[in-house]
Amino acid sequence: MPSTDTDVLIAGAGPAGLALAIDLRRRGVAHRVISAADGGFEGSRAKGVQPRTLEVLDDLGALETVQAHSRLYPKLGLHLGPLTVSKTMIKRHPASEDVPHPNSLMVAQYDTDAALRGRLAELGGTVKFGIRLSTYTADARGATATVERADGGSEQIRARFLVGADGGGSTVRRTSGIDFPGTTDESDRMIVADLSLDGLSADRWHVWPRHAGRFMALCPLPDGTFQLMLKLRPEEKADLDREAIARMIGDFVGRANITVREIHWSSVWRPNIRLAASYRSGPVLLVGDAAHVHPPTGGQGMNTGIQDAYNLGWKLAQVLAGAPDALLDTYQAERRPVAARVLGLSSEIYDSMNSRPLAGTKRGDEERQLTLSYAGGPLAPDAAGSPGPRPGDRAPDAAYTDTEGRTGRLHQAFRGTHFTLLALGTQARPAADGLARPAGGAEIRILAVADPAGALRQHYAPAGPALVLVRPDGYIAATASAADTSAIENFLALAAPARTA
Repeated sequence: MPSTDTDVLIAGAGPAGLALAIDLRRRGVAHRVISAADGGFEGSRAKGVQPRTLEVLDDLGALETVQAHSRLYPKLGLHLGPLTVSKTMIKRHPASEDVPHPNSLMVAQYDTDAALRGRLAELGGTVKFGIRLSTYTADARGATATVERADGGSEQIRARFLVGADGGGSTVRRTSGIDFPGTTDESDRMIVADLSLDGLSADRWHVWPRHAGRFMALCPLPDGTFQLMLKLRPEEKADLDREAIARMIGDFVGRANITVREIHWSSVWRPNIRLAASYRSGPVLLVGDAAHVHPPTGGQGMNTGIQDAYNLGWKLAQVLAGAPDALLDTYQAERRPVAARVLGLSSEIYDSMNSRPLAGTKRGDEERQLTLSYAGGPLAPDAAGSPGPRPGDRAPDAAYTDTEGRTGRLHQAFRGTHFTLLALGTQARPAADGLARPAGGAEIRILAVADPAGALRQHYAPAGPALVLVRPDGYIAATASAADTSAIENFLALAAPARTA
């Protein structure tokens, strides 16, 4: 049987697997991406891209393409008998100094996936479709996977790390023996489909909140199609035929001027609410739906998966460059609590849709994921107390003028594969220059500002001169004064190869 070697094997080419592949590709990490599917996902399914994920996509180089296939969320049109009531579900926010992408965007998942595949291709990467991971063995030095091709052939791939991005039914997770506790309600079913139809305006997300024990919504997607979500009664047949779906829609709307022309994709969804007991087993790690599955309400699942990959990518690269292996344990410590909270939030919204449909249409700031923090975790254990930026928090955007007179924005300076060390105040630059550099791994770039003002001073140096180290994934790693840089040194001891003087 043929055998090949790589540093990272990614099983699965959904949003999480693709985001990880892009991050590894730009870091120069050898990897392979395989997918049992014949091609990219064809359905809309996950359609909400949250502001924090937009920042991630900006860094990965896929934001512009995603935005080109997006729209802002429209208002709801609640059909209540003879009345249609307009309601704002997702509040629109103006851009601010610290939040450049303030609004959730509606993007069909097939367009998000295509944008990520396109970006991977721009970097010289590719997805090998029609290749299924059938089994693997793991040892202290890595994993040996057996994969089967669509033509009947097979191959062994030896990888230092194996990442399961292969969905809720993950072969990687099952083979690892990692438990996946939770619930699946077979009696609670919903038809989800992408339709072309006539007779319905595209300026509203049309919702029929309750009809004989059922619920229906038709959401206008950016490309002119509609996403159908139709909750079935427990005894009702899940018929995905065009005529049957058209008949059920007609039963809700009570008029004959809506015509279903074509069904592009359809599926039957069941509440499958699960969270992996662990995100790591030796050289095997889980991202996205392989680690957590959520109700679709709130637009959280795909966003959480992409951000899983963004957290994991730089850590894999650092460990492969010689950083302590324990850095990979911080992936679970930081991301699993996020998934647990997101699972609770999306489940709460879904439950309220069943019991109080109008209450289930409310959305708040938590869904935007901008306040997500790793403070108190293993990489930011002493985050509380002093004024200024808190280790573990998202690094806000701000304008700056550096000591060479160059102007820019922080998020532009953060973009890439490096750490950014902000040296704020005239006393901070010598201390930054005096820090010992890691022996390898991600570069540390110094951005020196002699006299920080405005949002830069407000968010990063309210108490005077400061050093702020920003992680490659845009979270604050550590803060220090010019007189004592030990906090930064301690972080680098956990997250970088052994340093030289």
